[in-house]
Amino acid sequence: MEWLKLAFDAAPIGIVVTEHRVIRACNRGFAEMLGYEPTALLGQSFRQLYGSEQEYEQVRDIGMEPLRADSPYSDERMMRRRDGGQVWCRFRAQTVTPEDPLARLVMSFAVIHEGPPVSLSPRERQVIGGVGRGLTSKQIARELGLSPRTVEDVRARLLKRFDVKNAVELLAHLTIG
Repeated sequence: MEWLKLAFDAAPIGIVVTEHRVIRACNRGFAEMLGYEPTALLGQSFRQLYGSEQEYEQVRDIGMEPLRADSPYSDERMMRRRDGGQVWCRFRAQTVTPEDPLARLVMSFAVIHEGPPVSLSPRERQVIGGVGRGLTSKQIARELGLSPRTVEDVRARLLKRFDVKNAVELLAHLTIG
């Protein structure tokens, strides 16, 4: 058992175990990635790690279909650090309870963007999250309850802001810094 604890704590990625979106266990890698001590996160809702209540509620349902089928789910998402900065990370989840996927979930988080924090608005984070999952503007718009034109406008502003030509370059920029 000592070896398992060592592996969990020293893993080179963030690992979290949750029950109904409340953190029950997390390793040092996860806590440090977000600027916390591991014990400070225990018993806390994942809500504090998202930029807004809307974003927190929206991500709840993403990936539920594969989790109910007892398959892992993976995407890329922006998480909020303790200091208010943001970190772009690769997220992977596997449920222990497919009949109620959020009842007990094991997740891993790997930092994609290192370097100075990227400051994005909640809407920009939502659009980038959809782009990172490979969704089209129409799919992102449907998911967020927006018009495709609004999503296209956000994408265009991001491309101009980061001086890139397309979504692939935008994601690469956010990934590489």
